[in-house]
Amino acid sequence: MSPQPVTFLGRAEALLGTRAAESVNQGMLHLTAMRDNAVSGFPLMDAMRDRARVIRLHALANLDRLLSHFADQVVAQGGAVHFAADAVEANQIVARILKETGSHLVVKSKSMVSEEIDLNRYLEDRGFEVVETDLGEFIVQLAGDTPSHIVAPIIHLDRHDVGTLFAQKLGVEETFDPTRLNQIARDHLRETFLKADAGISGVNIAVAESGSVITVTNEGNGRLCTTAPRVHIALLGMERVVSRWEDASVILEVLARSATGQRLTSYTNVVTGPRRESDEDGPEQLHVVIIDNGRSEILGSDTAEILACIRCGACLNVCPVFRTVGGHAYGSVYSGPVGSIVTPGLLGMEPWWELPYASTLCGACEEVCPIRIQIPSMLLKLRARAAEEGRLPGWLERGMRRYTNIADSSSKWERAKRLVHTLTWPVSRGGWIRRLPGRGRGWTAYRDFPRPARESFSAWWRSNRGA
Repeated sequence: MSPQPVTFLGRAEALLGTRAAESVNQGMLHLTAMRDNAVSGFPLMDAMRDRARVIRLHALANLDRLLSHFADQVVAQGGAVHFAADAVEANQIVARILKETGSHLVVKSKSMVSEEIDLNRYLEDRGFEVVETDLGEFIVQLAGDTPSHIVAPIIHLDRHDVGTLFAQKLGVEETFDPTRLNQIARDHLRETFLKADAGISGVNIAVAESGSVITVTNEGNGRLCTTAPRVHIALLGMERVVSRWEDASVILEVLARSATGQRLTSYTNVVTGPRRESDEDGPEQLHVVIIDNGRSEILGSDTAEILACIRCGACLNVCPVFRTVGGHAYGSVYSGPVGSIVTPGLLGMEPWWELPYASTLCGACEEVCPIRIQIPSMLLKLRARAAEEGRLPGWLERGMRRYTNIADSSSKWERAKRLVHTLTWPVSRGGWIRRLPGRGRGWTAYRDFPRPARESFSAWWRSNRGA
């Protein structure tokens, strides 16, 4: 696999106009239509979103108390709790649990936080066999790829890509029939579930009052990962906790509708402690690994609200930038509008300072967010931070200083408006600007602009408002 370009612009340029980008766009349109349909049929959605926002912000404001209570309840139910300060410690904890329990074959349910800490590579380097069992993640693993979307990991692929991959990697007859492809994956994974020593899952919601962990999926693999193996390891990003079951029920009401347009996902799995003597199935051991990995830094910053995110992916689905280039352009596990805030928060501004600029600031992300997270304002805060830290290219800084100097003066602004019509004449054809010189090339590489009018609207209004 050839190395990725190191900048967002470089990665985006490589993806523009590709079949993968078109697949992403079509998938996003479909998911958005499903979300809109689900919301229109649920009159309480706005009230639920308001309530969900209160719940998540309350949880963040009381995170230390809630996490402590949650941990106590997990232990009271017979489970074990481990706190990890960063990705290194989290990976070490998981590897130690697997070693101490004599586990070798590990099945995984979908978990973005495991992608965040690069858990698979860490475990495989130490001799463990790790198998992704979510269909999308299974395909990503087979392809040596990375997920392109929080909810739909292979939205950038189509059935022909998958059929060719299965033929190459699984030695089956090539087919492009989706039903047959699903059956091939199911047959391949069935024996793996039965042989697995341990299962690893993420956590969508942790309930402090009972010590329960909730996962939501549309595939039965999640339940097989958490109940069939002897050991269940649940990876919990520390912000995903809520106080009570009533709070969790509100989050569930808005999560599936926002993510996939469903009233509820096919499988809402609740695990409260390991198997008891009276239980017919379930793991002998439950380990919950609570992961910080930069979240404390975000919590103490002016972008703390992003930790209220419930990872539904709705903001990705409506974002015109994400729709155009897809998740791989962002270079990180978390993509789209939410990723443009989370990634610099978790990993630092270098080299991720440019991600907040990967937005039109149209506000569509905030409009669909089930928690009403104020994403555009946080993107602006990160842009301001990048500027204050001197990270902007020299040409951009100089250009913005000149623009500010003109925009701050009404007389200069009026002169500039009159001049711009004349100055754009050499690069205009038929009333349109199709190619700008120098740094302006980026603006016209994929779009045309109407040439500024000879008379501005404000000047026209002053002359004609009495008519």
